[in-house]
Amino acid sequence: MEVRIEESWKQALQSEFDKPYFAGLVSYLHGEKAAGKLIYPPGGQIFRAFELTPVDKVKVVILGQDPYHNPEQAMGLSFSVPAGVPAPPSLKNIFKEIENDLGIRMSGSPDLTPWAEQGVLLLNAILTVQAGAAASHRGKGWETFTDAVIKYISDNCEGVVFLLWGGFARNKKDLIDTSRHFVLEAAHPSPLAGGAFFGCRHFSRTNEILINEHKTPINWQL
Repeated sequence: MEVRIEESWKQALQSEFDKPYFAGLVSYLHGEKAAGKLIYPPGGQIFRAFELTPVDKVKVVILGQDPYHNPEQAMGLSFSVPAGVPAPPSLKNIFKEIENDLGIRMSGSPDLTPWAEQGVLLLNAILTVQAGAAASHRGKGWETFTDAVIKYISDNCEGVVFLLWGGFARNKKDLIDTSRHFVLEAAHPSPLAGGAFFGCRHFSRTNEILINEHKTPINWQL
């Protein structure tokens, strides 16, 4: 079974693609499409995060749960939507925190591609969703795959900053070797968290860590 994914990730994760659970996941997705169900993001964007951030470029990981399920939003990057699409509430709160943390103005552009190109892996734990049905592809195999991604980064990279926002993401901490990497935890940026995300200062703290690790800091301004 051929999976189209950036070459360094393809080599890193080949053993996962060869496992029965992944074949079952692909079969499930084909079945859903054959049944006429609309799936986000479009097929060519499912592995977009990997395409923009090859293994040797990963400096930061921002973990989301699953793609946006409304039209024109999902683009294969956690929290990001294409330019011209209104920023969802969680992303608006992320931008507010960046402005308060770094003292900069964000343009409001919701496309986080520039972050990914600088080494921020914008990874959703679940990489697809049925249109209009949040978390509809939970438990189909994606979590096993993305857990393997996190574990691979933990085992094979050095000094990566993991930003874990909300209970779902924070539950992934056990996959990370904290003697080799850095984990910053906060409430989810969703308005449902009642503003608890604000004041985490994860963006300045991330850059401080990267500088201490002799890495180029992230330009968060969009």
